[in-house]
Amino acid sequence: MICPFCRDNDTKVIDSRPSGAEAIRRRRECLGCGKRFTTYEKVETAPLKVLKRDHSTEPFDREKARAGVIMACRKRPVTLAQIDELIAELEADLLEEYDRGEVPSRFIGDQILEALKRLDEVAAVRFASVLHGFEDVREFSRGLELMRRSR
Repeated sequence: MICPFCRDNDTKVIDSRPSGAEAIRRRRECLGCGKRFTTYEKVETAPLKVLKRDHSTEPFDREKARAGVIMACRKRPVTLAQIDELIAELEADLLEEYDRGEVPSRFIGDQILEALKRLDEVAAVRFASVLHGFEDVREFSRGLELMRRSR
């Protein structure tokens, strides 16, 4: 680590501790000038790629997933904290399952749907109607029946 004061690259770590969910705070001392400074280290993960239905790919956008869940939960007794927790768990599961790979968009939708079923069934039905592209009441009823049976 290069000292920000004298530009010497001979430093030692005095103290390390976690800082937030994925960062480490390190207190360092320069062996050249004796001054102390703090650095933060964060684990860098490879960005997830979403494989869409038309076989194109795009980077995973947690805000896009969050917006879809917020829309499904509109006027339901679901807090933003619960939604943020759902999205954080989704992202962690995707990173674990698809390390450096392409995640099918359908898999992401199915994971969100399963999480919404546990959180709020009405929100889950709303999300499913968009995910599965229900065209009419008959398709919507079939989707509801499938959800009832899966319980």
